Amino acid sequence: MSDTASAAWNAGPWNQGAHRRCGRKPGRGLEIAGIILGFIFVWPLALAYLVWKMCGYPKYDEAKTFFRDTLGRAKDDLFASRGPAGGFGFASSGNAAFDDYRRSELERLEEERRKLDEEARAFRDFVEELKRAKDREEFDAFMAKRRGNGPTNA
Repeated sequence: MSDTASAAWNAGPWNQGAHRRCGRKPGRGLEIAGIILGFIFVWPLALAYLVWKMCGYPKYDEAKTFFRDTLGRAKDDLFASRGPAGGFGFASSGNAAFDDYRRSELERLEEERRKLDEEARAFRDFVEELKRAKDREEFDAFMAKRRGNGPTNA
């Protein structure tokens, strides 16, 4: 364990007052027991706590910056190879004819996906219009019945 991690492990709320006669900090045994029980019952939370403790109890802003920097760099690396073929970045195969074929097929598939998205959007609009018409019909029937002009179910 590095000096920083060791210092972080030993730092804590119990570090405020006097130590016990045996040199251990108060509550250390309870903490270790809690971590062990955590690993038995809810190991992801116990692991997250242990990592947080090993990192020296980082504050929320520090942790947020760390994850943004680390995961942001990984995201940028993932999307760095995006090519002109609709975001499908593939390395060159070394065969220009195959690369052209693959690019044209991916463009064709992307165009098909756009068409399907447009059709799905149109269908959602159609279903929404049907719901609106049905609601209007039910409301009109209710108002007619309430006014006494409509058919009564007796």
